Amino acid sequence: MLIVLFALWQLIVIPPALAAETVNAAKIFNANCASCHIGGGNVLIPQKTLKKEALSKYLDNYNSDSIEAIIYQVKNGKNAMPAFKNKLTTEEILQVAAYIFQKAEQGW
Repeated sequence: MLIVLFALWQLIVIPPALAAETVNAAKIFNANCASCHIGGGNVLIPQKTLKKEALSKYLDNYNSDSIEAIIYQVKNGKNAMPAFKNKLTTEEILQVAAYIFQKAEQGW
């Protein structure tokens, strides 16, 4: 939990780190997630997008619209979504989860 909060703090509070981390996170997202979630959407199940309202409704771990829930989903997958815990490093998962959280907050 502390690592998650620190990673999120770095992405939100430190502008130079934000720029560098966002670029890397965007690359990770585009390489691994965008085929199903382009622009925050969902090509398989249209209502289960990465938009804030959908995250609040469909993520069922922790506080449903929290970064922890996003990390859990990325790591473990669910239904049609594959697990990425064996494909991405812990740092990459944190970065992409923070990216998704940030983009959802911004409305994609």
